[in-house]
Amino acid sequence: MITATRIAWVLQTVLNIGLIVLAGILVIFLGKETFHLANVLLNTGEQKSSYLLIDGIVIYFLYFEFIALIVKYFQSGYHFPLRYFVYIGITAIIRLIIVDHKNPFDTLAYSIAILILVITLWLANSNRLKRE
Repeated sequence: MITATRIAWVLQTVLNIGLIVLAGILVIFLGKETFHLANVLLNTGEQKSSYLLIDGIVIYFLYFEFIALIVKYFQSGYHFPLRYFVYIGITAIIRLIIVDHKNPFDTLAYSIAILILVITLWLANSNRLKRE
């Protein structure tokens, strides 16, 4: 007879295997991004190359944050900490501002979104909501 505990164990195992595969894929893309950054860094002379370099660095940080999130998931007993998602959201919006900064209203809206995420991060790290 299949029990709820057995179903939870099977689903947890599937999730863990999926996250390990995802971590492997992220490491491969991190390697590709390293190669891309080296090409952009060595190809100097164009104004666009500085934007490509900054964009590549922020994408690099996103890969690091996702890998760190997976590592923290296994270290914290199969739990995703909220603050890591907030860090990833802030980094992604900063990348969006760097890449798409033509419309001032959009940039202001992105900045307000970052402010909201920083307030969320402050609340999540306050003593009232802190788990750890």
